Amino acid sequence: MKLSPPVLIGAVLLAACSSQKPAEQKPAANSAPPAAALTVTPLALPSPAGASEPQFTASARGTIVSWVEQHDADATLKFAERTGTTWSEPRTVVSGKDWFLTDADVPSVLRLADGTLAAAWYRATNIQDEAYDTWLAWSKDDGKTWSTPFKPYKDRTKTQHGFATLFDQPGGGLGLVWLDARNWELDKDAPDGGSVMLRSASFDPSWKQTSDQVANLRVCDCCQTSVATTADGIVTAFRDRSDKEIRDIHVTRLENGKWTDPQSVHDDNWEIDSCPVNGPAISAHGNTVAVAWFTAAGGQGHAFAAFSSDAGRTWGQPVRLDEQVSTGRVDIELLDDGSAVASWIEFANQRAALRARKVTPSGVASAPVSIQPEAAGSVAGYPHMARQGDDLLFLWTESAGGEHAEHDGHGGVQMKGAIARVR
Repeated sequence: MKLSPPVLIGAVLLAACSSQKPAEQKPAANSAPPAAALTVTPLALPSPAGASEPQFTASARGTIVSWVEQHDADATLKFAERTGTTWSEPRTVVSGKDWFLTDADVPSVLRLADGTLAAAWYRATNIQDEAYDTWLAWSKDDGKTWSTPFKPYKDRTKTQHGFATLFDQPGGGLGLVWLDARNWELDKDAPDGGSVMLRSASFDPSWKQTSDQVANLRVCDCCQTSVATTADGIVTAFRDRSDKEIRDIHVTRLENGKWTDPQSVHDDNWEIDSCPVNGPAISAHGNTVAVAWFTAAGGQGHAFAAFSSDAGRTWGQPVRLDEQVSTGRVDIELLDDGSAVASWIEFANQRAALRARKVTPSGVASAPVSIQPEAAGSVAGYPHMARQGDDLLFLWTESAGGEHAEHDGHGGVQMKGAIARVR
């Protein structure tokens, strides 16, 4: 398992995608008239120049944006919340010197249904082996004070424990899933080390831990996880890893406290012997679920979306999102009418641009819309999207020096935001 050239403090751009033995991809036809388009306006963010590792989470109260501020060897996780059309004053969650920071696996802050705030971030345990732990804390007073940090597992191996997604448990409390590489150290008989697994944990409203279990035993090493809540419960999307190195997108559902056998969203048959660092995004409303993902199974990168009407048990045909070639880094949000808005990175004219379009389960898609101004620089990092009422909020980092320019601490890479509405 190799995540990236490791650093304790500083943004890292992870591995680019490649493919081997590509399989044919057959997206759904798109012959119907375009659906409604998006109107995009800039969104002012409360983060300062030089902030990095941005993330969005949404709740019934509003949208939280979180970010990391770096000063020499110190890193600080901060956040602000948008209620209505205004941001709260930024507040600090935690600071430290031993953090593991990367633009693909970022900290987050989530407001639970009872108003409690939960936060997750990463601390390095062995930087040479890219080993790090997920740490959690909670706040009952809107972030003025925070609990003593803790880990959601008892494992003490110095391996990867990251790509965590926090979610609000039905019935109250916090749930999370993460990628866990403890078997790389514990499985001494495997010639290339053990497999990375998908694990989950849960805590009740009093913060007593109620579970710590395996959700899937073999997943892609460092692709982001994503979680949505349906009327039938929790669904998690992830990139699976077969014994033959097929790394397609799967989902698993939490039923009666246990995770179901994984279900393929679509059989792309993408065979690749290294992690593309390009996870799926999932959104749900009732029992309608939408997933967006990236594949290079056809020898060229493309982004797709697909819908399920039965809480992720079965899936319709994929709808292609990009028009030329995509580097993925997708997100998706369902709308009240059962359609969804999906975003992706389109690579054209030597520029990585953030685009979005509305898609329907039947395959109807609006014309793609550029979320960035035409004169903007290339997207650097992994964009995020959140729905707040009628607003779709977009968050990304942008570099005038190109997609692979690193944050220089002096504004070389800047957090950007936009608001889009369907019309």
